[in-house]
Amino acid sequence: MRRVHSVNVSGVKSVEYNGAHITTGIFKTPVTGRVSVGGVNVAGDDQADRTVHGGPERVIYAYAQEDYAWWGSQLDRPLDPGTFGENVTTEGVDVSDALIGERWRVGNCTLQVTSPRVPCYKLAMVMNDPVFVRTFSRALRPGAYLAIVEPGDVAACDPIEILSRPAHGLTVAGMADIYLFQRSRIGEFLDVPELPESWRDWVESEARRPT
Repeated sequence: MRRVHSVNVSGVKSVEYNGAHITTGIFKTPVTGRVSVGGVNVAGDDQADRTVHGGPERVIYAYAQEDYAWWGSQLDRPLDPGTFGENVTTEGVDVSDALIGERWRVGNCTLQVTSPRVPCYKLAMVMNDPVFVRTFSRALRPGAYLAIVEPGDVAACDPIEILSRPAHGLTVAGMADIYLFQRSRIGEFLDVPELPESWRDWVESEARRPT
């Protein structure tokens, strides 16, 4: 059964890391009850840097409970929902195998898969492992950012229905693989009609760079 395992939120906090003060919203924890989803946020949640998480193309980050189980076996320790900074922890959904542009019905919201998560040093901070960004990237279990098509609200145990899957074959994990490890193939992104405008602009700007 495809369903929501938990909804996780956090305000922006200031923490010290490697001798510097940084702001982050990555320390998310599960909440009870129905949570409003609209605008560029899940209610009660915030992002410190909306150039990398937030805004209309990356309102919600989803990560799978099955991926948590895999990481638990790799790291030999349990991980709580929200550890990876996701807003929605899913069950029964292969999030990283979702197609770019795929649409889900979650609670009474309609959401659209837009892109993979590209990890930064804040994930290494949470995991207390300075090389975890590399470890996470190589695993190709990036989870997915989603945009809001129809706002609403969501709660733990809500069903997740896959409403539509585009005709192209670019998955979230496939997009991450090309971006992180096969940059010569980024032109393939332009063949995806549902590619977010920010990514399309980036690919086109890369093509214009002198070689």
